[in-house]
Amino acid sequence: MRISIVIPAFNEEKLLRASLEAIRSATGVLDERGWEWELIVCDNNSTDRTPEIAKEEGAIVVFEPVNQIGRARNRGAEAATGDWILFIDADSSPCGALLADVADEIEGGRSLAGGSTVRMDDGGFALQLVNGIWNGISRIMRWAAGSFIWVQAEAFREVGGFSNELYASEELDLFGRLKRLAKRRKKRVVILTDHPMMTSARKVKLYSPGELLGILVKTFFCFGRPLRSKEACHMWYDGRR
Repeated sequence: MRISIVIPAFNEEKLLRASLEAIRSATGVLDERGWEWELIVCDNNSTDRTPEIAKEEGAIVVFEPVNQIGRARNRGAEAATGDWILFIDADSSPCGALLADVADEIEGGRSLAGGSTVRMDDGGFALQLVNGIWNGISRIMRWAAGSFIWVQAEAFREVGGFSNELYASEELDLFGRLKRLAKRRKKRVVILTDHPMMTSARKVKLYSPGELLGILVKTFFCFGRPLRSKEACHMWYDGRR
């Protein structure tokens, strides 16, 4: 079995090294099974030391000039040679137990794709409440958070990968198509819960509650159209880190 770990990265010099170190540590569980793995970082037109740090950490580095997370993930997937692809965000850190859970699902042969519940590395009661609500929705709807996605490579390519039209929520769009494919193939889409993915709460510190709420309200009342605009999804692309 061969696993490709793909990390999209735009100006992530502050957090990327720690994330890559955590991923390398976690992959020990894959080594124990005799599985092969590769680490691919897609530099999404960074202006800082992101690509240099990725190379220093031994990752394969590819480049996507269009600043869009879906395109960056797709570019990384193009370079992937694994049977399965794990997409992990540059500000997230999986533990070995989480990768072991993924490996168990793969070995079980019943699953086509999945994700994990998430845990924020910081934040007060309100953030933890929102995080808990998201985890509940994720489990019920079988929507994976973009910070951690695992998918059979052949299935990912069959459904066309991430949408190049969306600047946010592209993971929800992908999982809609993956769930339909899984149903046809009599496979499962699974959200793992035992070992949540640790991810950064930095956006809560970098953006005011008004900014965050404004994006959500505008997206809701405009029926998702702002998700197709880079300017409307600025919190993912304005470079604040």
